[in-house]
Amino acid sequence: MSQLFKPGSIVVVLGPGGVGKTTVAAALGMAAALAHLDTAVITVDPARRLRDALGLAGAASRPYRLDRRRLRAAGLDPELRLSVMALDVKATWDRLVERYIKGPEARRQIFANAFYRNLTERFAGAESYAALELLHDLHERRPFALEVVDTPPAMHAFDFIEAPAHLARLLDSKAARWVFQWTDSTARPGFHLAGRAARLIIDQLERVAGARPLSAIAEFLAATAGAADAIRQRMRATAALLRSPAVRFVLVTTAAEDRLQETLNIARQMKAAGLRLGLVVINRLVDERTFDTLRTAPGGGADLLRELAVLRATVAAAGRGGTAGATIVDYLEDYLADQSAALGRVAFFSRALPGRTAVAVLPEIAGIARELGGIARLAAILRARPGGRDFLDAAAAAAAKAAARERRPRETNQRFG
Repeated sequence: MSQLFKPGSIVVVLGPGGVGKTTVAAALGMAAALAHLDTAVITVDPARRLRDALGLAGAASRPYRLDRRRLRAAGLDPELRLSVMALDVKATWDRLVERYIKGPEARRQIFANAFYRNLTERFAGAESYAALELLHDLHERRPFALEVVDTPPAMHAFDFIEAPAHLARLLDSKAARWVFQWTDSTARPGFHLAGRAARLIIDQLERVAGARPLSAIAEFLAATAGAADAIRQRMRATAALLRSPAVRFVLVTTAAEDRLQETLNIARQMKAAGLRLGLVVINRLVDERTFDTLRTAPGGGADLLRELAVLRATVAAAGRGGTAGATIVDYLEDYLADQSAALGRVAFFSRALPGRTAVAVLPEIAGIARELGGIARLAAILRARPGGRDFLDAAAAAAAKAAARERRPRETNQRFG
């Protein structure tokens, strides 16, 4: 964590959908604040329970400092410096227009433009860019020692990294010339070549523009023509920020096989692109009790084995009346086998990660996002950073030993009465 939490740093949290990215981002922000850094967390559409836990009121499109009363109620230091905010995509884009488009009439035309409205309300890349634009703005002004950004949902997590460059290409001033040339049937020789290039650009822009696409695109590009270069440079600067030494990425995944494979692919893409992967978090790996056992003694899986063996013997001694108990033991043994398989997959995954990538694991804690104390619990675990290849190898071996114990043969009527 000392490498991840440095003053002036940015932590970008990436990962496939449904792995708990937002909760982990909040926990990382809390961990940084507990390390005495004035921290801001930018969340993207947090779940209602997490929003309530963090005390986000309304849209919270400006940094909101967690108040002393809420911190004290969660058993935390009331002087903790942690601010949170929820991304407002439209407001962020509007601020970008207001910064670079000086004429009030041109701004009015842009805000009313069908292409601009669809770009800021529907285009997934625009949401990713808005998050980065907000992050870039905060980083330039430096009101915080460290920023943590939870990335927007995306079909492919790596799309977030590529969003600024992609938008810069779409909104490049060359596209404006191609659009106007494409609509002019009296263009000079060479029109067909330029027209084909324009068509490629327009095909992509039309997916965003909605109704009256070509005229809406032309109106938008005409209104932004005077500031096109400045806007494009801003987008390129935002893209460059992701590759700066200040930025560290955190990948979040679960132990599901498809999630691990996707995360491994992202990690390899990041290495090839020269991006700095600071940490991989395996979220919801095992239940909290198993986690605590493995955390204190990675070989402690034998304790689980002994408990199940005693329970099985007790049920057997009960004879025919122990059918319900046998079903419970069968369930627990199946659960232990599932946990063992998950630990084995994660241990293999950690060895397949590029280089010396750091790994941390988190347990599944019921209701973790319902209160600030739950976020603080995850933050404390992250600060201790249980994980790493040796830990996972030992935990996987212990769980496999427990799961491999010979079971009593089971009949179908035993399982279902």
